Amino acid sequence: MLAQQEVIRPSADLRNHYNEISRQCRENNEAVIITVNGRGDTVSLGYEEYKRMKARIELLEILAEADEDVKYGRVAPMKDTFNDLRSILKEDKD
Repeated sequence: MLAQQEVIRPSADLRNHYNEISRQCRENNEAVIITVNGRGDTVSLGYEEYKRMKARIELLEILAEADEDVKYGRVAPMKDTFNDLRSILKEDKD
């Protein structure tokens, strides 16, 4: 996985150079950090990169939950799990 490139621009650029910033986000796969009074305020990403980032975060959350389940012994044999799923699917057909 490649590190996300970041560019810092003042908030006035968002107003005065929106098309350029939008292109940077989409074409260069850059995150544009918008500053107000010299401090980070917001981040602009291309939509496709936003969707990829969101999917990665959701996957990491699922993996963290699974890791916690294993840590605290909240596990079941795979055979039991598949039997439970088959029962649920059979009930849905009826």
